[in-house]
Amino acid sequence: MMRTVLMSSIGLALVAAPAMAAERTGYMAIAAGNLKKAEATLSTARQTGNATPEVLLNLAAVYQQTGRTAEARSLYAAVLDSPDVQMDLASGATAGSHQVAQRGLNRLTPLAIATR
Repeated sequence: MMRTVLMSSIGLALVAAPAMAAERTGYMAIAAGNLKKAEATLSTARQTGNATPEVLLNLAAVYQQTGRTAEARSLYAAVLDSPDVQMDLASGATAGSHQVAQRGLNRLTPLAIATR
């Protein structure tokens, strides 16, 4: 089963498009810019055992957009540690959950590197 996600203009917010999943994955709240509501919805989904790639990626995007880089990085890593799931993007392209998570990691502020 392919999963549909939408790349948002507010960073790497990934939101599931199917109507049944729209609320569970925080789609409506993220699309409306209500990151607080999206976080509450996604945290609840995660705590009740619904930590699908869409939930983790959307929660990571919320964390990223609210300046919680370490938390976002942790969720992107969790997606990379789970099986890759193919997703349909709103653009019509497809991408695996690993590819989407890697894109999210690439958009995070790089880890500090000591220089002399």
